[in-house]
Amino acid sequence: MITCYTHAFGIPTPGCDIKDACWVNLTAPSESEIRDVSQSLDIPLDFLTDPLDLDERARIEIDDNCLLIVLHTPVRRTAGDSVPFATVPLGIVFKNGCLVTISVQPIDIMEFFLNRRVKNFAPDQHARFVIQIFNQTAILFLKYLTEINKKTNASEMELHRAMKNEELIKLLNLEKSLVYFTTSIKANEIIMARIQRADIIKMNEQEHELLEDAITENLQAIHMTRIYSNILSGMMDAFASIISNNLNVVMKFLTTVTIMLMIPNLVFSFFGQNVKLPFQEHEAGVIVTLVVAVLATVGGVWMVVKRRLF
Repeated sequence: MITCYTHAFGIPTPGCDIKDACWVNLTAPSESEIRDVSQSLDIPLDFLTDPLDLDERARIEIDDNCLLIVLHTPVRRTAGDSVPFATVPLGIVFKNGCLVTISVQPIDIMEFFLNRRVKNFAPDQHARFVIQIFNQTAILFLKYLTEINKKTNASEMELHRAMKNEELIKLLNLEKSLVYFTTSIKANEIIMARIQRADIIKMNEQEHELLEDAITENLQAIHMTRIYSNILSGMMDAFASIISNNLNVVMKFLTTVTIMLMIPNLVFSFFGQNVKLPFQEHEAGVIVTLVVAVLATVGGVWMVVKRRLF
């Protein structure tokens, strides 16, 4: 889908022609839409197709006065997916006074700008726009990291009584999300550092300060990801040990119960032989057998409790 925007009255206004637009947003575009944008703005075709690859690395590329920036942004998976969070590439292309953003699916970052949730946003101020994208990406990483931490704490509440693998699998999927985040945030850091060092994008003093703020937010996301990843790894090890220990306790209980049930069974088996036995002719023989079985069972239970075997 292609959406073109101009800058009118301080807000992005859709509905203009591609050549007249200051911002063109491509979301899951078709091949024909990609060719139209490439021909209209004279952009290399691979600059528009590369960001659609989910495995595309974060990078900066310049070709024929056309600048491509690929960064990774966080996305929330649907309820049916096992991994709750992941990252997707977002391509940003500069050419002929127009900025093009392209992604393989709708992402929250672009919605922030379209819903006017980003202060001082102007689509025709391309340098500020790009820096704000980096800043909002880092902020969204921090938001999702907080949600991952809450999910981890919720799983921790089930830690002590867990005997199945469901909670362990949940933690494993959260750890996968953290792996995606760690790789993407570090790659974005390299891109921002390169933009800060080199004169790739013309920036004024205020935009340089905004870039420094974005780098700071990104560094905080890196530290939080590292901390949560370490906590999650330790919790998974503890989780596996506790599940194993809980299963051992259950097996110990069942073994003890089985042994206790075998004691009266042995007594009744002894008195059920087809040979002459004590109290066989006595009218209280059944009662004596029951008393012996009960006393033997009580004695077995007392011994187990005394030795703390149960």
